[in-house]
Amino acid sequence: MSPLGGLKITGNYLPRRYRLLLGAVFFIGSPLPAFAQSADDQELAAIKAEMRMLEGRLQAIEQRRHAGSPSHAARPNTPKTSVARRLPIKGETPKIETARAATSPSSPASSIPRPSSGIMPVSTAGFAPDSVTAGSATVPSTPIVTPAHQTPPPLFQWLGNQHNEAHRTSIDLTSSSPLAITQTEVDHLPPVFQIGNLTVRLGGFIDFSNIWRSSNMTSGPATAWNNFPYANSPNHGLSEERFSAQLSRFSTLLEANPTKSVRLQAYVESDFGGSGGTTNSVQINGYTPRLRQGYFTFTQKDWGLHVLMGQAWSLTTNYAKGVIPRQEQLPAVTDNNQIPGITFTRVPQIRIAKDWNKKYWIALSIEDPQATVGFSDTLSSGGTLPASYGHLAGPRVYYANSGGVLLNPNTQYSYNPAPDIVLKTAVDTSFGHYEVFGLARWFRGLVQPAGENHTHKSTQFGGGVGAGMTVPLGTDKLQLTGNVLAGQGVGRYGPSLIPDTTFDSNGNPTPIPEIMGSLGLVGHPARSVLLYTYGGVESAGRRTYLGADGIQHGYGATDLNLSGCEYEFGTCSAQTRTLASLTAGGWWHFLDGHYGSVMGGLQYTYIRKFAFKGNDGADHAVDPTTYGHTVYVTFRYYPFQQ
Repeated sequence: MSPLGGLKITGNYLPRRYRLLLGAVFFIGSPLPAFAQSADDQELAAIKAEMRMLEGRLQAIEQRRHAGSPSHAARPNTPKTSVARRLPIKGETPKIETARAATSPSSPASSIPRPSSGIMPVSTAGFAPDSVTAGSATVPSTPIVTPAHQTPPPLFQWLGNQHNEAHRTSIDLTSSSPLAITQTEVDHLPPVFQIGNLTVRLGGFIDFSNIWRSSNMTSGPATAWNNFPYANSPNHGLSEERFSAQLSRFSTLLEANPTKSVRLQAYVESDFGGSGGTTNSVQINGYTPRLRQGYFTFTQKDWGLHVLMGQAWSLTTNYAKGVIPRQEQLPAVTDNNQIPGITFTRVPQIRIAKDWNKKYWIALSIEDPQATVGFSDTLSSGGTLPASYGHLAGPRVYYANSGGVLLNPNTQYSYNPAPDIVLKTAVDTSFGHYEVFGLARWFRGLVQPAGENHTHKSTQFGGGVGAGMTVPLGTDKLQLTGNVLAGQGVGRYGPSLIPDTTFDSNGNPTPIPEIMGSLGLVGHPARSVLLYTYGGVESAGRRTYLGADGIQHGYGATDLNLSGCEYEFGTCSAQTRTLASLTAGGWWHFLDGHYGSVMGGLQYTYIRKFAFKGNDGADHAVDPTTYGHTVYVTFRYYPFQQ
């Protein structure tokens, strides 16, 4: 049998097809010529040299352009991207990895997408020898020096699909302050998208509250604490039940970091606590959006400099840390008017702050002023005061105007000679946060003396001093918070809105002495539970003059006939002396995941109101008091707290 499977060979004859097959096998198995190896070695050395040069240029450019980039700083351990994954060894066919976009003639190198590592891939096409192909495309063998191009970031980049467990922002109530409940911790949320070099974070929640009050105040989810009626009002014993979603909130934080030490931020926060002329609860409950906060900040970290401009919480507000925005120590309550005794407003302002190692702070804020006025008799701007003792007529006083362009025409705006000024110092220690501040205010009115046909301006000074603290009681799971403010003409800074000023016998604005304060205990017994209790008080002093009729006029008169305050439909002109409250409640964070977080809250508040004493017209003392109860059952869905 022939080894060729029965093929018979005669002499030196072999069929042509077998001769071709044996020749091909012999050619394939033979080594490449020496000159081919030499050419490959030279080409390979050139490729390696070009790749090393481009890699060095690439790293130098990336270091210059991204040294201060937040994404670059956030990933210090990201491995460097090399131009080629592996260099071929001598005698091996080089395999050049190219960007996918470079395999298509219609895809220029400049259109290669930027990888998440922050380093542009560099196509090495143009360095392969003739016999090497990348995919189905033949790469030319001539070494072409291609400059490394830096593709600018896209104008808009969606980041919402980046689910990173390291950036989970579910609310942990074992360590969070009440700030996590009352306003979104938007600083801790991951960016949702990026516009150029500007990151955008979205925050907020959908709120549903069931509100019950023991007196009918016809109010939404904000209780006017000073309006609880006395027994003369039919609303005193008439309870109120109301559903509301008006506290649903949306916030946006935009941030840019031009350098390592400079940070720019813009923050906007709104809810649906406004109302328009067509607002009603009969058909559509069409309550309008309103501006809660809207400001921008500049921070120079190396200098410890912080600048804020826009509408934000007043610097008089108690803080949990430092004096920078979104670090306010607001109560964990549901009611949008907080609790009596808390010091706060939200106002347009210019604030400059300085910190030393984020431990010692000093800040100066120039804030938009307004003044509230109280008087024992019915009085509107342009009205005449009762004559003082020994005079036949009293002066006419002007103190406010109706709102004009872009202001509410149904609201009175006081005359403002100068902005309110707040100066605060704070210190953060291992034993808690402590702060003290001073407040300066000015009040202005126009006075037309009796019998004269001209007016003159009258400006008076007011203000006060305050302090605040947030102290852990042996553990981070239990906090004691408190604040106090005392002075003259500071009622505007309390939720009860006790009047700032009244008038003396000559028509001059007269600041009313006031003091307010609160003390709270906040506990975190479990990761998903927060409990709180607060006590608060606001109290006013007297500013009166004796009239020609022998009766006191002003604020805090003690000889008024208040007998009508004790029976239904009676006339009651009592003036508030003190409001005291006790609040208790808690939050349960019962749902959490990549779909957001859901929390439920229950709160109870007891309020007691005391008026200045009067009489019943028969020389018997009358001391009007009233009380009220509120209960909130609230659910909030935080879609961005994932």
